Amino acid sequence: MRNSIFIRIALATGLILLIPLFASQFTSEVNWDKTDFIVMGFLLYSTGSLFVLVARRFPRRRRVVIGTMFAAALLYVWAELAVGIFTNLGS
Repeated sequence: MRNSIFIRIALATGLILLIPLFASQFTSEVNWDKTDFIVMGFLLYSTGSLFVLVARRFPRRRRVVIGTMFAAALLYVWAELAVGIFTNLGS
């Protein structure tokens, strides 16, 4: 039962990915292809899973700090892939 969190992470990832899927149906501003969905799904699921695995090894009082670090890393990689802040990955 302890590992059912990974199923929840997968479901949350799928629900988050529904946002750009629905947005692309109504506007041309969201232009994602299959690769974008795969990369973002992998990024969301792996970040969530790594957070769970790392947070289990630390006391509860440190989870906010760990979560903040993982969220910052997720946002940085997402922005880097989208527009390339410091590198040319996004362009």
